[in-house]
Amino acid sequence: MGPGGWNDPDMLEVGNGGMTYQECRTHFSIWALMKAPLLIGCDVRNMTAETYEILTNKEVIAVNQDPHGVQGRKVQTSRTDGCLQVWAGPLTGHRMAVVLCNRCSKSATITVRWDALGVESGTTVVVRDLWQHKDITGDSAASFGTRVDAHAAQCIFLLPGQCCVLKVSFLYGVILLMHIRFSVNASNPCEDEMSVLL
Repeated sequence: MGPGGWNDPDMLEVGNGGMTYQECRTHFSIWALMKAPLLIGCDVRNMTAETYEILTNKEVIAVNQDPHGVQGRKVQTSRTDGCLQVWAGPLTGHRMAVVLCNRCSKSATITVRWDALGVESGTTVVVRDLWQHKDITGDSAASFGTRVDAHAAQCIFLLPGQCCVLKVSFLYGVILLMHIRFSVNASNPCEDEMSVLL
C-alpha cells in the first residue's frame, strides 16, 4: 500500500450511532493510521458536536495525509487474548504515529517499548497527545505508558528530544497510534529541516 493504492476498509461509521464517543475516536484513529480514505458516513446536516470534533481533528487527519504514505500495523500486544494493542507507522521527517488501543472490557495501562517500534535504544522523545492537542511528557526514553479506558485508544505523537538523533527502522506487523517528531530549538542546526514537521 502507498501512493497510488490504498486500503479501503469502507466508510467511517463515526456519527452513525452504535458506538460510544471513545469507540468513535478509536475508529477514526485506526483509519487515519492505516491511511484509509476518510469518507464520512454520517449525515453531516445532523452531526453532533462530538462527531464534528472527531471528524475535524487536524492532527489526526495529518497522520492520514502524511506524504510518506506508509500504512501502520500492529506491533505489540499483551494479555492472553491480545486485547491491549499498540499500532504504529512511520511518517515523514523520521517521525512515527502510534495508537494505544484497549479492546479489553476494563481500563488498563498500555506501555509501548521503543524496541517494538524499531526505535534506537536510549532515544529520548517528546510524546504528544493528538486528541488533547498537547505534549504530555517531555523526556521519555525506552518506553511510554499511559492508562487507556476500555474500548478506547490513545493517539500520540513522538518527537526525538534532540535533532538528528532518532533512527527508526519500521517493523512490519505493528499497530498503535504514536507520533514521533523532532523538537524545535532556535539554535538547532537542523531548524530548516524541522520546519516541515510543524
